[in-house]
Amino acid sequence: MIIENKILRIRALVDSDKPQLAKWLSNPEVLQYYEGRDNPFDADKVEREYFDDEEGVTRCIIEFDETPIGYVQFYEIDEEERELYGYSDLNDVIYGMDQFIAESAYWDKGIGTQLISSVTEYLIREKGADRLVMDPQTWNERAIRCYEKCGFEKVKLLPKRELHEGEYRDCWLMEYSKR
Repeated sequence: MIIENKILRIRALVDSDKPQLAKWLSNPEVLQYYEGRDNPFDADKVEREYFDDEEGVTRCIIEFDETPIGYVQFYEIDEEERELYGYSDLNDVIYGMDQFIAESAYWDKGIGTQLISSVTEYLIREKGADRLVMDPQTWNERAIRCYEKCGFEKVKLLPKRELHEGEYRDCWLMEYSKR
């Protein structure tokens, strides 16, 4: 178990999670926000994208009251991202995060805020992170509000950062700094 509190658990991704991820990542309601509705996943694509043992990426399932409801991953950002984000001159330990709550019955209930706060605390305390970054698309106002509630701030507009549903979309670089 990576993180556990009264009702939220974040645990490492295991092989038996493949069907659940394929289900979530083929659901248009989820894909609207994560990956794009024109980019559904089947079992083979889940295998390639989420089980490739990319060095330094910790991939996890989010469970709420013992029910799998979503996915989170975190990783120390690489030199390319440091340069893009404007951090190449810093010696700080900087982690990136990506996540989604896939079960819409759990949306708008404060679980995302609990998730982001828990992972933020974990990365600072256990991984020695000085800063955490995310880059949500600018139109994803619900996610941005959640991140802001957790202390993240918009620090830089990233024009045409992410290909989503056939067009490059602007993203916000959002940062949490322990200072």
